[in-house]
Amino acid sequence: MSTPPSTGSLACVGIGITLGSHISPLARSYIEQADVVFAGVADGVVELWLQRMHPDVRSLQPLYAHGKERGQTYREMVDVMLAEVRAGKRVCGVFYGHPGVFAQAPHKAIEQARLEGFPARMEPGISSEDCLYADVGIDPGTRGCQHYEATQFMMYRRNIDPSAWLILWQIGLAGDLTTRRFATGSAYREVLLDVLARDYPLDHEVIVYRAAALPIESPRIERMPLSQLPQADLTMSDTLAIPPARRMEIDQEVRARLAQLDESLPTV
Repeated sequence: MSTPPSTGSLACVGIGITLGSHISPLARSYIEQADVVFAGVADGVVELWLQRMHPDVRSLQPLYAHGKERGQTYREMVDVMLAEVRAGKRVCGVFYGHPGVFAQAPHKAIEQARLEGFPARMEPGISSEDCLYADVGIDPGTRGCQHYEATQFMMYRRNIDPSAWLILWQIGLAGDLTTRRFATGSAYREVLLDVLARDYPLDHEVIVYRAAALPIESPRIERMPLSQLPQADLTMSDTLAIPPARRMEIDQEVRARLAQLDESLPTV
């Protein structure tokens, strides 16, 4: 690791999902004490809110463009943040939810900053997953929970356990192989439906979920039969939550071994 030529540093922080109510004191401190703040959020209201905490807030949203590969946009985000770090500035990148969840740029920027010898850290935030558990009433410790990005789930054969919850993220982008679009249509979700039908009956109830972005909003919790998924109105912010469709199956062999171990313990 090389010695940094200046006092530059990087902090990528999450501000949660619901504006103003999810930010942690430490994340707020990084924003307020930075020399420059980069906003990786797609809402002018959020940027105005950040400007109340810091006078130099620079939006990363202009780096997006229709038809432009998202990977290129993420690389450019890393470049603009690291340029300020190399110039000796304390840089804070602000992202929705948790900055390490479905966010490539924070991971890459922190990795590169550390390779160049600069202090860099990630401050977690409340993610859509956290909101999902609270709003829908899911305890992942009860039946288990499987999480996949929707297109990745479609592209690879995964060993799904229908006795646990299945969560598919970015369902509105399901089937996009170009990484240039911001939505796909019903034909792509028909393919997803065929994949899910391998493990779930078509009349199984599923939940389309979207966390509330503002305190005055309510979350989207729309229940429907799995068969209706292709016709649903979906966006990049929507998540598909599929409840367990089967009972958990006891492994009798393992259970017997554990019972033998219990029996061998000395009696108190």
